[in-house]
Amino acid sequence: MSILQNKTVLVTGGTGSFGKKFTRKALELGVKKIIIFSRDELKQYEMKQEFDDKRLRFFIGDVRDQERLHRAFDGVDIVIHAAAMKHVDACEYNPFEAVKTNIHGAQNVIEAAIDCGVEKVIALSTDKACAPVNLYGATKLASDKLFVAANSYVGDKPTRFAVVRYGNVVGSRGSVVPFFKKVKETGVLPITDERMTRFWITLDQGVQFVLDNLERMHGGEIFVPKIPSMNIMDLAKAIAPECKTEIVGIRPGEKLHEAMIMEDDARHTLEYDSYYVIQPEFPFWSKQFADGGKELPEGFEYTSDKNDEWLKVEELKKLVEDM
Repeated sequence: MSILQNKTVLVTGGTGSFGKKFTRKALELGVKKIIIFSRDELKQYEMKQEFDDKRLRFFIGDVRDQERLHRAFDGVDIVIHAAAMKHVDACEYNPFEAVKTNIHGAQNVIEAAIDCGVEKVIALSTDKACAPVNLYGATKLASDKLFVAANSYVGDKPTRFAVVRYGNVVGSRGSVVPFFKKVKETGVLPITDERMTRFWITLDQGVQFVLDNLERMHGGEIFVPKIPSMNIMDLAKAIAPECKTEIVGIRPGEKLHEAMIMEDDARHTLEYDSYYVIQPEFPFWSKQFADGGKELPEGFEYTSDKNDEWLKVEELKKLVEDM
């Protein structure tokens, strides 16, 4: 039986790419009710037309508004926190707006979840939260810390919090795949740097990883999947082999390579067959939660340029075609 069976689930930012995919899966798994919490009424209207399921509810609200979250979380069993300002350049130009959504919003979700007796909360993070160089990554790192620490002050409440951190999602809104598809008609693809690498995960894989960790979590973990890397030049060949490429330089706040686990985090990280668990450094964490995990060697780092698994051009081409 799925953990979602007969549960009431709420997804913040639920009209986004992840939210739609998660909603479809949750409905298949027998969810009792799923609530989409977001601030854009047009996107909610469009999503309602697309799904047309009586178990689906739509709740207009902003994670910046704690009172609205309290009202939305009433009777909710599980919360998936996907709402965020995630575009790097928008966060750089509007820094405190990113702080209000990604940090203050995270704390509001935590407070509302504890007060309303939500059972489990999983927050979506990003590889950019690991050793951040841009404001988006910095706000998501702060958010991760808040969700991990929240487990230490729930008291006798049942609420538990965990984080899922993964890389770039193939075809998500604002990602490089739809951008390349759009500009390939010009005959030239702009490339920031031909050495650039990224972790790569599909929406289906991202949703399944969240579902898997709802089952696994005890509270306080940051779950990191083992996923392949890709080189930007290989992606360009997969999408538009006929196009020329033009090197335009790395944008402000952009990394050459992404990371999901750095050396200092690796010292309290356990490795499993298909994922890693970054353990919290808090007194509430018990080692009995971590049975079967393998400690990582000193100096270990999980970065997109030093990955053991790489997507080749043909594999990237198939991923793009299957979108």
